[in-house]
Amino acid sequence: MDRPKWMNNNVLYIAFSAFFADLGYQTAIAIFPIFLVMILGASASTYGIASAIAFGIGSFFGYIGGIMSDRYDSRYVAILGNALIPLISLMALTQGVWIAVFLFSGGWWARNFRSPARRSLLVEHASKDRRGQVFGFLHALDIGGGMLSVVMLLFLLYVGLSLNSILLITAIPLVISTLLLLFTKHSRAGVGVKAPAATNSTYMSSSAVSRNTYVGIIIATALYGFSTYSLGFPILTIAQQTKSDFIGIASYAVYLGVSALVGYWIGSSRYNRIKSLAYLGYMLSGAGSLLLGISYLYNYGYALSYMAVALMGFAFGVIETVEPTMVSSIKRLKDMGRGMGTLSGSRSFGIFLANLIMGILYVLSPFYSYLYATIMAVAAGVIVLAAGRGFKE
Repeated sequence: MDRPKWMNNNVLYIAFSAFFADLGYQTAIAIFPIFLVMILGASASTYGIASAIAFGIGSFFGYIGGIMSDRYDSRYVAILGNALIPLISLMALTQGVWIAVFLFSGGWWARNFRSPARRSLLVEHASKDRRGQVFGFLHALDIGGGMLSVVMLLFLLYVGLSLNSILLITAIPLVISTLLLLFTKHSRAGVGVKAPAATNSTYMSSSAVSRNTYVGIIIATALYGFSTYSLGFPILTIAQQTKSDFIGIASYAVYLGVSALVGYWIGSSRYNRIKSLAYLGYMLSGAGSLLLGISYLYNYGYALSYMAVALMGFAFGVIETVEPTMVSSIKRLKDMGRGMGTLSGSRSFGIFLANLIMGILYVLSPFYSYLYATIMAVAAGVIVLAAGRGFKE
């Protein structure tokens, strides 16, 4: 069976690089809260601070990576950032809480640095009318790798391998991920040269409606970031609720699996982007957080908690596919890296404060932390609906 025309070699290299990257670092993300809190003895508030350092300061690296991909070359920037992600794996070699935090953070900052460049590189190799499918395919393989990483983690824990050994193993797929990016080809005649009219946005980037929509998405994704805690919090909640690390970590596989399927589905579907982003993305994420908080508050068991995590995974699949697709339609090719970097940076800035607030509220009661997340996510949905009024599909 012939593959679709949009699924060219460069798209495949980039998507499978994402698959192997997530196969590596998503394992580390799932391990990190348990490694930090239950093995190294840090508190839940310390984990909140650690998450803020890793995910929040990454906003700066994401924005800089986007600017550099426009100024120099998105391919080189993506390769450089990807090559430094294995710093995460080196957590296994330390017993110090803050050394572990900064090794994890360094790898995550590198990941953020390369993400806008990788998205920009993908846009260069995709026609405008197929970008939704391409971003959906990227998300499916990206998160599919993450889901497989959690399944692999559960198996390795089942056979008795230590968390330190598992962390070291994560370096292998991360190296493969970088090697795949080396196979990608250049598509620009020159960097920093104004793109011809044919490569400009499907929508007029100079129009007031498009500008307002873009600004609205950036504000909304920041608000969504304010609601986006590390998935380590649900893992901890479910693990504490069930007194089982295995059940807690398995919830991450549910989140990633649903997200991967939904990303591919919505990328291949005809849909109203603004309404999908608002209702099926931001607001549904808020509903999942609220359900998780209620499940914990009334001790309904892990089945309802898993349902909440699945709703959040569904929402994440929508958001991660629709957001970059809309930005790629609004921004011109020569400004694509900056547009994607602003998108990543806006999210990460929100995540920085979200994890600090979540850590503090979680100590008082996990329910308060999830209620806060619900309010912020719903606000993001309202903002994008207001900003996208009049936007033409």
